Order: sequence, then C-alpha cells, then structure tokens
Amino acid sequence: MISAAGDFDFLALPGRGNSGPDHWMSHWCRAFPNSSRVLQAEWDRPNPKDWIGRVDAAIAAAPRRVVLLAHSLAVATAVKWAASASESQLNKVAGALLVAATNVEDPDPSFDLVRSFAPMPLKRLPFPALVVASRTDPRVTFDQATVFAAAWGADLADAGDLGHMGNETRLGLWPAGLLMLGRLLEKARL
Repeated sequence: MISAAGDFDFLALPGRGNSGPDHWMSHWCRAFPNSSRVLQAEWDRPNPKDWIGRVDAAIAAAPRRVVLLAHSLAVATAVKWAASASESQLNKVAGALLVAATNVEDPDPSFDLVRSFAPMPLKRLPFPALVVASRTDPRVTFDQATVFAAAWGADLADAGDLGHMGNETRLGLWPAGLLMLGRLLEKARL
C-alpha cells in the first residue's frame, strides 16, 4: 500500500477554491491516513505570499518528510515556495506530484485572479517531481506543461483528455493517478 511505502507524509495542496469532496485529492486524503491538507485563509482571491507562507508553515510543522500533492494554482505555489525555501525546509520534501499546473502568466482575463503568482519559476526543483498534464486542460496547454516539466527537471505524465483534473472531472480515487504517484515514489528521496 502506498501509505506504507516509507517514513513520510502526504501534504495535499489544493488549488483555488479548494478541492471538493469528489476531487481526486479529497479521495486520496481520505484513503491515506498519513496525509493532511494545507488550508488557505482565502481560497477565491489567493495571495501568493499567504499561500506560500502556509505551505512553508505546514512543511516546517510536519513531523516527517513530505511528498507534496499539488493541483492547479498550488503547483505554482509549490514551485515558488521551492525557489525561496531554506535548505533545511527543502530537505523535508521527498518529492512532488504536480497536477494540472495553472499557467499564471496566461494573458487571458480569466487568469486575472492568479496572475499575482507570476512569474512562474523556471528553475530545476531540488527534489524529484512528476508533472501530470492533460491535453485538454483549459488552464495550461500541454506544450506549456512540457516546458514547465523540462525547466523543473521533472518527469512528465500525459493524462490524456481529462480537462483540468479538478472538481468537475470527478476522477474519484483516480487509479491512473495512483499509478503516476507510484512512479514518483520510486524516484522520491524517501
């Protein structure tokens, strides 16, 4: 079982609006007893400093090493956190599953609420990462997700035509995602 795969905890980082009860992240949090969710004070009008600060505090408070499970805007949050975190904090991260990264630099007005997270850091991550991208995601093109993965030194997993892989997709426990998580855990610093 994945939760017994090492001495670590899963740290779930939902995107804007949080993850509803039918979101794959919520299913995983219920399935893995060694998981917790980072809660943000403001889900609908996110502030990068606040979001990054809460991730930093959650990692600092974690009793064991963590595997980050980030979705949507939380991918930008995790990458921005990694770009400024201390070495001791970075050493607490065993790996990161980065699902459906929102392109915070997209000029379309529908991205206005997340543009404060720009620019997206394009620096190699200091821990193993897997970028999971859909070919029909309205928040990031597959080509842009490929650019992100290459810049971050992350592997890329093609999720097919799953849209943004969020609340509306209703992936449930998302067995294909669990296989991708297993792929990451093989490379993680557990």
